[in-house]
Amino acid sequence: MEASTPLTAETLVYAYASGMFPMAEETGEIFWYSPDPRAIIPIQSYKPAKSLRPIINQKRFEIRIDTCFEQVMRNCALPRPTEEETWISEELIAAYTELHRMGLAHSVEAWQDDKLVGGLYGVSLGAVFFGESMFSFVSNSSKVAFHYLIQILREQNYQLLDSQFMNDNVLRYGAINIPRSAYIKRLAKALKSTCDFQKPTI
Repeated sequence: MEASTPLTAETLVYAYASGMFPMAEETGEIFWYSPDPRAIIPIQSYKPAKSLRPIINQKRFEIRIDTCFEQVMRNCALPRPTEEETWISEELIAAYTELHRMGLAHSVEAWQDDKLVGGLYGVSLGAVFFGESMFSFVSNSSKVAFHYLIQILREQNYQLLDSQFMNDNVLRYGAINIPRSAYIKRLAKALKSTCDFQKPTI
């Protein structure tokens, strides 16, 4: 896809179904990526770290789904200590927020004392969840949000969790690299199924 391709919700749907995703440069220009290899997180083999289990059991965070999608995106776009720039531009925020209104983009949010303190967002098509980004203002909040994301994906029989590029963050959740050709095959198969993204029963 050309860098000049207009960024709309419809463009995003086409791109994800084709194995591509957008990122913005510091200038705001959008580029499309389809990396080889591709990082995915096996849904069924994920296990929370032992140190996280007491935090989950103590219910330190209230988990909400889709209550403030745009704010989650904006929090993910904030500068981070190890990264001077963000790939999430205003154009991306507008397009993904429209996708959210269409019921195809979702946020899993960690709240504490009625404040949004962590979370993640991504895109859901068929039986695929494309993880985009996460943020954490309170220790372990995004990890708990991810744990609940996995519960959703398991309960609703999602087949594929895409994490795009391998890095230390997704590696801690059990991400693996697979060839792009294998990813495209898994993607095509999973898109033939239908899943509902909703709060887990746990």
